[in-house]
Amino acid sequence: MKITLSCVLAGICLSISMLSIAADKPELTALQKVINGNHRSKEHKHRDQYRHPEQTLEFFDVKPTMTVVEISPGEGWYTEILAPYLRENGKLYAAHFSPDSPVQFHKDSLKAFLDKVRKQPSIYDKVEITALYPPTQTQIAPEGSADRVLTFRNVHNWMKNNQAASVFGAMFKALKPGGILGIVEHRGNSMKPQDPQAKSGYVSEDYIIDLARNAGFEFLAKSEINANPKDTKNHPEGVWTLPPTLKLKNKDREKYLAIGESDRMTIKFMKPQATALTSLFPESIFNLGSRSGTRALTEEIHNIK
Repeated sequence: MKITLSCVLAGICLSISMLSIAADKPELTALQKVINGNHRSKEHKHRDQYRHPEQTLEFFDVKPTMTVVEISPGEGWYTEILAPYLRENGKLYAAHFSPDSPVQFHKDSLKAFLDKVRKQPSIYDKVEITALYPPTQTQIAPEGSADRVLTFRNVHNWMKNNQAASVFGAMFKALKPGGILGIVEHRGNSMKPQDPQAKSGYVSEDYIIDLARNAGFEFLAKSEINANPKDTKNHPEGVWTLPPTLKLKNKDREKYLAIGESDRMTIKFMKPQATALTSLFPESIFNLGSRSGTRALTEEIHNIK
């Protein structure tokens, strides 16, 4: 069989082309590898189109070396991503329902989460589970230990049970100064008065900003990553009319599937850095080796008063 020079050249060109394509293809980041991991079900991956985990965690500036608290993780949709991402060099606290809760749903939810964690130790063995049962159990992590506190679609539940102020206080306490609180929540219509119990599941951005500021947080930024303009926010069973709950079951199912999951705010706050005493006065007056320095400090404090 003859191999012509043109065939050889064609083969070389094809090899060079394939190498060029491979070189141009960017390597997946650590976060992308986790999101694409085989430990996540097809059903959970299907929700990525609505929940945008990569962009959301990047907006909250979550790094694999950080200590992170996930509040009320439910079945663990985000835990599936955070646990392996933080496993080697970071730390994840999952603040779930308390086993002391008298509510059967809380007990069942916690049991399902614990079963999931125990079945996959290679992913979840380093997750530390804490209890959140306000107002009696609010130590979600050691005080001042967390770089990030994250919560996804939970604020309306705390409002319903008159627990919002208590939980925001717990999140503030757990964060380091300079640490970030990241919130994703069903976004209500800002033109309508906010129901303080959020019975529809929707909460206005202004209301959440007020909750955070009342707890001591500073507003940082918000994003439209998880926005859904198809959501009219006016449904027979509130936000639970939409997927994934589809509370009306087969009634208008295709209509609500076409809308998709709810319109959501993605918003972040910071626990303020402590202000050093020295920043309040001119540097010169802290030379207390002389009586004049002491006298200057006394006068400066008097002037502040």
